[in-house]
Amino acid sequence: MDVLAPVLRHPNEPQKVELVSVGDPRTGEVLVRMVAAGVCHSCLSVEKGAYPDVPLPMILGDEGAGVVEAVGPGCDSLRPGDHVILSWAPVCGRCHSCAAGLPALCSNTSPFQMRDGTTRFESGGTPIQHFGPSTYSSYVVVDATAAVKIRADMPLDKAALIGCAVTTGVGAVLNTAQVRPGQSAVVFGCGGIGLNAIQGAALAGAQPVIAVDLAEHKLEAAKTLGADVQINAQQTDPIGEVLAHSAGGVDCAVVAVGSTAVMEQALAVLRPRGVCVLVGAPRPGDLVRVDPGLLTSGERRIVGSKYGSSNPHQAFPELVELYLAGKLRLDELIGHRYRLDQINEASAALDEGRDLRGLIVFD
Repeated sequence: MDVLAPVLRHPNEPQKVELVSVGDPRTGEVLVRMVAAGVCHSCLSVEKGAYPDVPLPMILGDEGAGVVEAVGPGCDSLRPGDHVILSWAPVCGRCHSCAAGLPALCSNTSPFQMRDGTTRFESGGTPIQHFGPSTYSSYVVVDATAAVKIRADMPLDKAALIGCAVTTGVGAVLNTAQVRPGQSAVVFGCGGIGLNAIQGAALAGAQPVIAVDLAEHKLEAAKTLGADVQINAQQTDPIGEVLAHSAGGVDCAVVAVGSTAVMEQALAVLRPRGVCVLVGAPRPGDLVRVDPGLLTSGERRIVGSKYGSSNPHQAFPELVELYLAGKLRLDELIGHRYRLDQINEASAALDEGRDLRGLIVFD
C-alpha cells in the first residue's frame, strides 16, 4: 500500500512528507493503522544529527497507538480490529534480557530494520529505514511482539504517550529506583519523560517530590502532576535548594536530560544509600566526573534506566488501568495536536521547549 509519511533524508534538514510504499506483514508481523504518535526527543536528536551512525533515509517515531489492520502468517496473538500501543522493543524470545522480561535490552533485534534484516518501507525502489516502530507513518508494519493489545475503551490518543514517555518516566522511579513510600525524590528535567518520573514518584508515595527545570511552565506542569517543590535552576542554586527541601539529601534523583553537568548535580544531592537514575542521553563521548569517595562512603549508586526497566507487555496494560482509574494523568501532558504535514512544526516546538508532549493525530 502507498501511504503518506515524513521521511528524514539528511540530518539538520526538514522531514518531507512523501508517498511511501508499505509492504505486507510477513511471518510474525502486523500492519497497524496509526491513530496518534507522540513527538519524542529521541527523534529530534536524530533529526539534529546527534547520532551520526543512524542510517538514513528513515521514518521516525517511537511512540504511538493505533488499530491492527492485518496480521501476517503465524501471528495468533493479535487480530484485525485490536487496539494496540506500539513498543520500540520487540521481543526476540531467545536472549537473556528477553527471558528476564526486559526486551529493551534485547541483543538480537535491530532498531532500524525488521527481524529478517529488511525494511517494510520503500520509496522509488530505495529502502527506507525504520526508527523502532516508525510511528510518524500513517501505517506501519511491526513485529507482533511490538504491538501490545489494550482495552478498546482506552482513548488511543492518550494511549500513544504510554508507548515511550510514560513507561520510561514512571518505570525509572517504580522499577529502576524502586522508590518506597515516604522516601524522597527529585527529578531534573520536566519534559515528557521527567514529568512522568514525577508521576511515578507520586504513585510510589514519595515525600517530598521535587522538580527541577529551567522553564516555569514545565515546573507548573510538574506541580499539577505531583511535585511538592518546584525549583527553577536559572534563578537559584539547585543543589542547595534540593538539600534544603529534603533534610540534607534525597533517596532518589532521576536525571531526565542529557546534560552531564546536571548528572553531577544529581549525584551531589543524594543522601547515603541514595540512587541516581540516568535516563537522559548525553552526546556520544560525553563523560561524567564522579568522586569514588562519594559512592563508597555512603553506598550511593548510579544506575542507567532504559524504557523504565519495564516489560511493555506488562507495563502498558497496567498504565492504561491507572489512567482509566484516574490515578495516572495523560491529558495534561499533551501540549498541541498536529497534522502529519505539520511534523516539522511539531519538532521545532519540542526543540524550543514550547510543548510538554506534542501529538501527531492521523485522520
